[in-house]
Amino acid sequence: MRDSKTVPEKEREALFWEIFCSCLDIGVGVVEAEMIDRVNILKATRMAMNAAVEGLSVRPDLLLIDAVTLKNVEVKQVSLIKGDGLSAAIGAASIIAKVIRDRIMEQYDALYPEYGFSRHKGYPTQEHIRSISLHGPCPIHRKSYEHVMSLMLPFPCGGG
Repeated sequence: MRDSKTVPEKEREALFWEIFCSCLDIGVGVVEAEMIDRVNILKATRMAMNAAVEGLSVRPDLLLIDAVTLKNVEVKQVSLIKGDGLSAAIGAASIIAKVIRDRIMEQYDALYPEYGFSRHKGYPTQEHIRSISLHGPCPIHRKSYEHVMSLMLPFPCGGG
């Protein structure tokens, strides 16, 4: 296992199903852009992780987490810096999270086709930045993100 962003998409999809079909339980947490803007990315990440743990039907004995710890979770935790490269469990969670996020971005592409979310998955590629410059941010853009904030200047009402 390794950082999910370094795994080619087809391999990531195959690993997703292999992981999905072989694990005891999977919890997923999603935090919307508006909440990320409100609380910051680290707090939002913790909120999503908390939701993922709460969504498990089987209580884990141990949480292996990439670089953070969770407060108010009564499960033993081990935080590993660059954990997705050190732990198969964290790497597997990274793959699951990335595939689900990519699928969400593909759904957003259908709602906001002018942004090309199915191609860049929301990462700040030149194409994505150009789309925001042309159309302004859409409701799923994180307004607190520097790339979006700098491009909002011509769009004082938050969209074009």
